[in-house]
Amino acid sequence: MKNQSVAITQPAKEAAPMKLLPSSDLGDRIQDLFNSITRRAFEIFDGRGRADGHDLEDWLRAESELLHPVHLDIAESDDALSVHAEVPGFSAKELEVSVEPHRLTISGKRETREERRTKKTIYTEQQCSSQIFRAIDLPAEVDSSKVAATLKDGVLELVMPKAAKAQKIRVEEKPA
Repeated sequence: MKNQSVAITQPAKEAAPMKLLPSSDLGDRIQDLFNSITRRAFEIFDGRGRADGHDLEDWLRAESELLHPVHLDIAESDDALSVHAEVPGFSAKELEVSVEPHRLTISGKRETREERRTKKTIYTEQQCSSQIFRAIDLPAEVDSSKVAATLKDGVLELVMPKAAKAQKIRVEEKPA
């Protein structure tokens, strides 16, 4: 089985088909993200006066500044896996979901609009990344051609039917 695109539906007016990422594009996207994090981690390192011993701390800070965390809940029943992923602020058009038999990848990028203010901001906690990326290995093989996805109130819900299990066939020997 190959990667399948998933159509995410939203209540009312916003319904958009998901973009299918070929594996070569996914690799390029991961490399670009890695390069961005590397550059930001170096900026943090440089801003601290290039003091050694904080590499992991710099990397994690850069990652948290560039990527919004995607919190997941995965549930398994006898016939399907269901995933609830928190993607606040993202529309169906901005999300890309790729489903393979043993892997789920959720990525997205939203356009941010800067507002010009006449007042000087002293402190803000509203800084939020405009990108998400999460790839997880699934606990069971799924049929990627039958995946259903919905987006409501910032929660992406995926229902992925499990692939049919291989069945044992008894071989009988014919008398000669």
